Amino acid sequence: MFQQAARRQMSRSAPLAVRMRPRTLEEFEEQNCLVGNGRPLRQLITNDGLQSLIFFGPPGTGKTTLAHIIAGMTSAHFEKINAVMAGVADIRKVVEQAKDRLALYGKRTVLFIDEIHRFNKAQQDALLPFVEDGTVILIGSTTENPMFAVNRPLLSRSLLYRLEPLSTKALDNIVRRALEDEERGLGGYRVELPGEVLQKIAGFANGDARAALNVLEMAVLTTPPGEDGQRRITNEVVQSVCQNRIIQFNRADEHYDVTSAFIKSMRGSDPQATLYWLARLLYAGDDPAFIARRIMIHAAEDVGLADPQALVVASAAAQAVERIGMPEARIILSEAALYIAMAPKSNAACIGIDAALQAVRQEETGPVPLHLRDTSYSGAKTLGHGQDYLYPHNYAKHWVKQQYLPDNMRNAEFYRPSEQEREKSLWQRLQEIKHKH
Repeated sequence: MFQQAARRQMSRSAPLAVRMRPRTLEEFEEQNCLVGNGRPLRQLITNDGLQSLIFFGPPGTGKTTLAHIIAGMTSAHFEKINAVMAGVADIRKVVEQAKDRLALYGKRTVLFIDEIHRFNKAQQDALLPFVEDGTVILIGSTTENPMFAVNRPLLSRSLLYRLEPLSTKALDNIVRRALEDEERGLGGYRVELPGEVLQKIAGFANGDARAALNVLEMAVLTTPPGEDGQRRITNEVVQSVCQNRIIQFNRADEHYDVTSAFIKSMRGSDPQATLYWLARLLYAGDDPAFIARRIMIHAAEDVGLADPQALVVASAAAQAVERIGMPEARIILSEAALYIAMAPKSNAACIGIDAALQAVRQEETGPVPLHLRDTSYSGAKTLGHGQDYLYPHNYAKHWVKQQYLPDNMRNAEFYRPSEQEREKSLWQRLQEIKHKH
């Protein structure tokens, strides 16, 4: 009796996000592509035909909640461990109990490992044989990309399911349900929450249900009731609670996705998207020097000789960022990134060097022609080095026809200029000089 009362008291004192955790698939917001009617995962759960699963996605999207819902629906015994606090000994203990349970009672065991990416390779390897032979059914959750964070053998024995950030509508429903629920939520308070303020909470939460409920709870508890007993939640109250907008940015995973979007926006000549993804990187605390290096790379790779000044701008920006630092470095990075975005594009230099590298790898390595060989040391000329070399500056237009490639590569073409104005003019100038000689 005392224990039941203690559990009820603990439940009431738990954070709102814990108290309002969905108990059934019907309460589970969004993720219809996973657990909607007729979906394979829902069928597995309702038919009690679970296989090992790994849920991955941003925080607050329902990974742990879905595991708890499964726990309430399955006939199997449910065990939960947190990878931050558990070790190999804990895994072995759960496995031994699972073996006994299966042998004595024919009852399967579902093992839920929260934050499974925290397990190192040895810990994941220790789990693998028992997942493979069915001693335990694994449910893992992670905020990181499982392709990087989970061992390949474990991945191959599990079904992967991505949970997406919740929509504004879903967060709206979750917040309203918390305000109305008198048993688990804030229904005991008289709260006035205008629609635009609710939208602000959803915007700050950025797809994270836990964050939305945390903001709501703090806003309600810190707002004193008026004379009529109403607690009026305003934009100012929400702003003071939140301070800064919550942003989903996982350095081991989303960092690369956001960086990729930034690069592709510059390459695609979209200055608005370029600035947005740059802001995402900066807001999440990414290293400005890393961003500057990416801009330099793409000045050469994507702009190249269509506008040689792009690399000059990018290099100067990298140097300035190193000397100045944040927050002013954001302006320098913005200028350089916008220059790349708006510059004419050519990847001819990139294609050219890659083609030359392929030739070096695959073709016969011809000797350096004698007239191009080094003559800086004593006796070089007696070997014929430098003989018949024509010094271009002694000729009109500083150009003279002679062979520069090895004999077996003398007709090779690696570089093909684009039609961009600057690059085309450089190439045409060279062709005109050649034709006049």
